[in-house]
Amino acid sequence: MPESFLLLANDGRARAGLLSTPHGDVPTPVFCPVGTHATVKAVSPRDLHDLGATQILANAYHLHLRPGDDLIAGLGGLHAFMGWDRPILTDSGGYQIFSLAERREVDADGVTFRSHIDGSEQRFTPESVIAIQENLGADFITCLDECAEPFERSYNVEAMARTHAWAKRCKAAKGRDDQELFGIVQGGVFPDLRERSAQFLTDLGFDHYAIGGLSVGETKQEMHAILELLDGLLPRDRVRYLMGVGTPQDLVECTARGVDMFDCVLPTRMARNGGVLRRTGRLNISNAQFTDDPRPLEEGCTCYTCTHFTRAYLRHLNWADEILGHQLITIHNLHLMLTMAREIREAIVEGTFQSYREAFWEMRSD
Repeated sequence: MPESFLLLANDGRARAGLLSTPHGDVPTPVFCPVGTHATVKAVSPRDLHDLGATQILANAYHLHLRPGDDLIAGLGGLHAFMGWDRPILTDSGGYQIFSLAERREVDADGVTFRSHIDGSEQRFTPESVIAIQENLGADFITCLDECAEPFERSYNVEAMARTHAWAKRCKAAKGRDDQELFGIVQGGVFPDLRERSAQFLTDLGFDHYAIGGLSVGETKQEMHAILELLDGLLPRDRVRYLMGVGTPQDLVECTARGVDMFDCVLPTRMARNGGVLRRTGRLNISNAQFTDDPRPLEEGCTCYTCTHFTRAYLRHLNWADEILGHQLITIHNLHLMLTMAREIREAIVEGTFQSYREAFWEMRSD
């Protein structure tokens, strides 16, 4: 496959680029809504189109368990299965090694899970994970890696060694030439381990590079220090994907440290609990103060929710546990993240990113 990423502009460490795929171009920086089970919760592909989403994330572990990647392949692949015609990135399931720690056993060859659905034993190896993602047919796929608790050095050394061995096997197993593979940098909060990981993976050579094992308990300062280190180590002509990170603040501050791609469940998960993301800070629509509030969720927001509905109505829907409430707040939260990513990109291209960053923090109330 020809080189797919074109770096167009820098403003400090911040980068603006264009990523080309068989399912369309992805301007970067980009925020990817999370569609773990081949659906972004509470919204349709039509909603995502209207919001301007250019890429979404799905999860190979979950789709292998249900409905099965063979079934999806037989129905034309993930794009056809879920009715989404733009790029898709799949996560290999490495994060589940961290999040489902009580349900798995890791060894040098791979990981064995007990399914959270029916308790059945599920074996994942680097080769099987690549096969699953090739069945799904995503544009971007990821190596099997081990996301470790960030502060325990000895275990991070072991997990990083497994991640590197698995990366070699994933690269060797990859057969499709219409998919691009992310190698995943690990190493916890330890700069020397992160440097070793970045060096190993770049020597091995991948289409793009993901940064795993962050936003799992460390401070923002620790995360930012790792990103600044990796900015000088990862190839400039490859995408840098920060896995599982994505608040408005993260979008600004991690882009400022060289990140191109983000994904996070936060905007959709918060919405289902009445949590509203805003440029000025979060609010919880369930609070009594919004019972008769005629204002939109965020003054000046142009999303469908804010241009049609009041806080009072959305609070009512939330208290009544109406599905429409989840949908409308999700639309607003995703609109904010996707709009900010576009604004940040424009600012980088125009050379005004630092001013954008300062203005963002001046309006925050949290």
